[in-house]
Amino acid sequence: MGKRPPYATDIEGARYPPPPQPTFRPPPPTQWSPWLVPLIFVTNVAMFVYSMYLNDCPSNLDKDECLFTQQLGRFAFQPFRENPLLGPSTSTLRKLGALEKDLVVYDNETWRFLTCMFLHAGVVHLLSNMFSLLFIGVRLEQEFGFLRIGLLYILSGFGGSLLSILNLKNDGIVQTISVGASGALFGLLGSMLSELLTNWTIYANKCAALISLVVIIGLNLAVGFLPHVDNSAHIGGFLSGFLLGFILLMRHQYGYVNPKYIPPGSDIKRKPKYRWYQYFFLVLSLIILLLGYAYGLAKLYVGKPEEENLPFLESHPR
Repeated sequence: MGKRPPYATDIEGARYPPPPQPTFRPPPPTQWSPWLVPLIFVTNVAMFVYSMYLNDCPSNLDKDECLFTQQLGRFAFQPFRENPLLGPSTSTLRKLGALEKDLVVYDNETWRFLTCMFLHAGVVHLLSNMFSLLFIGVRLEQEFGFLRIGLLYILSGFGGSLLSILNLKNDGIVQTISVGASGALFGLLGSMLSELLTNWTIYANKCAALISLVVIIGLNLAVGFLPHVDNSAHIGGFLSGFLLGFILLMRHQYGYVNPKYIPPGSDIKRKPKYRWYQYFFLVLSLIILLLGYAYGLAKLYVGKPEEENLPFLESHPR
């Protein structure tokens, strides 16, 4: 009697294991609901239908010359000799805002840089571009949201239009118009490449993704060498989108956790949000892009001759 037991019976003498570290689960990445890309799709289709309504081939030509007059009525297509892509005449596209050097430079109709992106030369042209838009644009909008993808689409399309009109001027081809969303679509492709490079740490199969994307871009650029296709708009849009991808599509590096999601007392190793090379490419791309736009506009408007050129005779789809 009077002896202490071999183990502690009071709370002060008991030993407890250290408390576990606070559990942490980072929130899943946000997925945006795409609505802008489908809206652009509907706008392009609606503009093509309206262009065919306004064109009204049977009222301007012999009904036997127009294609599918009995089935389509006033929506019948122009003859193949005028438009092999099953679409309206160049005069109709010009009225609706097609890109033409004379009107942009001499009449200061700069809005044509953007309106030409929503016009298409024919059904074949429209279907190829809209399939690419849905295939590429919807995924990008889901990941990055409508604001960044909208800016990317418009600025890439402007870059494609700018290089297109410069190419027409440099080559002396001043009697053409240019229409189509290809410049903006190639901008989306270019941004996918730069997004892969600047967000390199978050991808698992880096080389496979890079090779497949380069092959897709190469095949699409090769199509631009077909007759009556404005490849300069493709290249201008691709270069603009490639630079814009470093600016608009930069994501935090792998392993970064926002401090507001880290519970107090956690020993999680904190990483900087971005790598140094992401900042470097952002600044460099912004400088190159602004200088490129400024150079193109200066070359287009500064020192332009006083005499006007002849009106256009043919159209170049993009």
